[in-house]
Amino acid sequence: MTPLVATAVLIAAFTHAGWNAIAHAIKDQLVSFTLISGGGLLIGAAAAAFVPFPAADAWPYLALSAALHVTYMLLLMRSFTLGDFGQMYPIARGTAPLVVTVLAAVFVGERPDGWATAGVAVASAGLVGMALWGIRGSGKRPHRPAIVAALATGLAIAGYTTVDGVGVRASGSSLGYIAWLMILEGVAIPVYALYRRRSALPAQLRPYALRGLLGAALSVAAYGLVLWAQTRAALAPVAALRESSITPRSYSDHYESPQEAQDRHHRRRACLDLLPYLAYAG
Repeated sequence: MTPLVATAVLIAAFTHAGWNAIAHAIKDQLVSFTLISGGGLLIGAAAAAFVPFPAADAWPYLALSAALHVTYMLLLMRSFTLGDFGQMYPIARGTAPLVVTVLAAVFVGERPDGWATAGVAVASAGLVGMALWGIRGSGKRPHRPAIVAALATGLAIAGYTTVDGVGVRASGSSLGYIAWLMILEGVAIPVYALYRRRSALPAQLRPYALRGLLGAALSVAAYGLVLWAQTRAALAPVAALRESSITPRSYSDHYESPQEAQDRHHRRRACLDLLPYLAYAG
């Protein structure tokens, strides 16, 4: 992975963190994801008129990816409603790079070298360790529904990451691919919300419209950068480096004392600071 690609993925990581923060801040998760999905649909439709049309070979991957993305969003909505998901979300993000590494090796023929494997291991260990530390510090028993949701979310992330890595390479244009992916995946959640909320939906969307559309723009930008990176680097290191979007502060506020949070922050930053160097080697 070149420094330019690594920089793009790091920008995508923090942009991803931004749209996740917006989504989580809107307490009605169906409203939140309706705005983000619908906004992505509008952005994709506008962009599709100006970017190359994806090659025919990419369309099976686009269709499968859209289904996986909708599944991911439904799981994320469900997970955000579970009280302890902030503790479990690092498990979802931490398991995904490991699964991507296996899927990429089996289905894409990408077998990372030692440095790239170390980068994936450091990222995953740091994230899963953060969740386990949160459980330890909370004094509570693990919340099983949140664990199940986190693992299922991680599998969905790994699934669409691998599918999109193959699909965007077959498409001939990462811009065309992201535009049509947003169109295909952007329909399901708004239609479901309209079915559930009916005539009450517009009034529920209105107070959060600007925030939701900003979240949509950040989401499209973040994943567009990831797709571009996947055309220029192996899937596993890109997936691992992307997970530097998971910041300790959003979880430590609820589960740790200030000293515990500070100690873990220093440990995790030391690990994550290694990732760009490990990624370059990959």
